[in-house]
Amino acid sequence: MIDFQDQAVVVTGAGRGLGRLYALDLASRGAAVLVNDIGVSMGGAGEDTSVAAAVVAEIEAAGGRAAANHDSVDTPEGGQAIVDHAVEAFGRVDAVVSNAGIFQTLPFEDITVDDWRRMRRVHLDGAFFLAQPAYRVMKTQGYGRFVMIASSAGLFGQHLAAHYSAAKAGIMGLTNVIAVEGAPHGILANTVLPFGQSRMVWETTGEEPSESNPFVNAIKPELVVPIVTYLASRACSFSHHNYSAGAGRFARAFVGLGEGWVAPRDTQPTAEAVEANLAAISATEPFIVPMSIVDEVLEICTRVGVAL
Repeated sequence: MIDFQDQAVVVTGAGRGLGRLYALDLASRGAAVLVNDIGVSMGGAGEDTSVAAAVVAEIEAAGGRAAANHDSVDTPEGGQAIVDHAVEAFGRVDAVVSNAGIFQTLPFEDITVDDWRRMRRVHLDGAFFLAQPAYRVMKTQGYGRFVMIASSAGLFGQHLAAHYSAAKAGIMGLTNVIAVEGAPHGILANTVLPFGQSRMVWETTGEEPSESNPFVNAIKPELVVPIVTYLASRACSFSHHNYSAGAGRFARAFVGLGEGWVAPRDTQPTAEAVEANLAAISATEPFIVPMSIVDEVLEICTRVGVAL
């Protein structure tokens, strides 16, 4: 059994939806869980401290350990306070599930600067503000797991959500670097791109959840939880991966680098040469999956016959 005995996990946005389910499953496996949620609406309005408290009560009623935290991830002080609270309450931070977020749909041309900055501040800045102090604790411990909740919107795009998509794509870039720099210190970092019933889904589709709807039953949020739990655990031994999760289907999502076309040596390629070789340049097979920019540079050097 995958367990979290003697481990402490921070879960942000854990008062409702998927975040709550992550927290409950981790706690059921022995983790002491810091349940972070300020209780805002999906659009980021209002506050309700009872949301996090209710999840803590659920965990404690089942015999688990948990503490409620109401600091916001969207400031450096808030991120630090969340990590400090976990260390004070439980003595350590073994894993972070960075799940807090807001959502809003707007046509690209109607997104204001304030809309853009608010979405970035909560998702991307918030992920950084939380991860950095947690990373420092993990580095001292020589152990840590980051599970960053990204989105297929960031990797593939989503209609009417440019600001959300861009922020989620940024989280994937941030996670890549945490994975690279954390490796020598026993710190692993991966992302999950979840799809399950939530306020976000219903606000996007304009539908009300209904148990008679087969779509609703297919995307039960509980079906996302296993991959998050696994990636946060000691059983996970790899880093720098992204996983799509929804409806009980789990699949790695990745950015591949095609073989491409190499211009003849000692020639100056032109736009016309690019056009003439566009099929090879754009081909998606064969490909490699670089694990850092170094892998890309090495691939280029190999192709052009330059030794480093």
